[in-house]
Amino acid sequence: LGNWALGHWTEEGYDLFENFPDLASALWAAEERRLVPHKFPNHHIPIPEHYLAEDATVSHCTGHGGGAVMGRWCLTPPCPPRQVAAETRAVMAWMDKNPFVLGANLQGGEKLVSYPFDTARPISEVPAAAPRPPDDYEDDNPELQETPDHAIFRWLAISYASAHLTMTETFRGGCHTQDMTNAMGIVQGAKWHPRAGSMNDFSYLHTNCLELSIYLGCDKFPHESELQQEWENNKESLLTFMEQVHRGIKGLVTDQQGEPIANATIVVGGINHNIKTASGGDYWRILNPGEYRVSARAEGYNPSVKTCSVFYDIGATQCNFVLSRSNWKRIREIMAMNGNRPIRRITPGRPMTPRERMRLRMRL
Repeated sequence: LGNWALGHWTEEGYDLFENFPDLASALWAAEERRLVPHKFPNHHIPIPEHYLAEDATVSHCTGHGGGAVMGRWCLTPPCPPRQVAAETRAVMAWMDKNPFVLGANLQGGEKLVSYPFDTARPISEVPAAAPRPPDDYEDDNPELQETPDHAIFRWLAISYASAHLTMTETFRGGCHTQDMTNAMGIVQGAKWHPRAGSMNDFSYLHTNCLELSIYLGCDKFPHESELQQEWENNKESLLTFMEQVHRGIKGLVTDQQGEPIANATIVVGGINHNIKTASGGDYWRILNPGEYRVSARAEGYNPSVKTCSVFYDIGATQCNFVLSRSNWKRIREIMAMNGNRPIRRITPGRPMTPRERMRLRMRL
């Protein structure tokens, strides 16, 4: 086990998986103040300005407790700050440049699939949840905050673990402790190894991508004679996992002239996490089978709503939107010119006074 911790760290000693800004705590702090989604987004949360500085540091700590500060995870006493690695900045720029939909980071030292959230929400910040049917596969834990896409993440994790040749054979226990997956080979990150600022949480809250961590086995550095068997163990799982990118809905958002609308928001009813269209107006949204009420919204356009059905067979359902121009932008401009006061109605047939005529010219 002398080299067990290697492979996760950069040459400068940074753990890339935990070197990202903690957007989950920022989101939960905004939820506490009831700012979501009107004043604080539930998706594409911006990176805190202090994190983008050249000499930026992060002070995330692994474990429970602490409080939320916008973009940071704070404990008492605070954890020693760490520099933001150049590799982390490169990965964030790569994510912003490419509209990824599904992702996985491959790791070792355990044999399971971990999905977000990786951050454990303090008990005082966990909102009261509506009663739900008992789940034989998950323990009640008030510190676990599920993502709005919890069911989808579980399906993605199961798609990999169930196709793996040995991942669900947990009768011997875990690699280092007891089996945390209830014999399923999957676990929510915060339940197993809570940590803030993970790549998975960042990917989910800052981009359209659903990302998971796949731990391939107990031995992080298998002997070359074992590599062929490791490939056979994981080959079908990798193919099955990649196929899931074709499950859900996809489409184009355009205006009435057929021009694509970039950065339009796609809202799926019942899932409090939106996505955005890419530069070409196209989007992809991974969803479990079912019928969904989906809307497309963009600044300066009237929203469009339709019902989209997702089927069990692999193959995303085409769900396109055409948005019409809205007059609200011009109305807001006129209201602002009038000092946001009610505009006096002009009675037909009554001649306008010079003052009214001047005001009308200014508005137009």
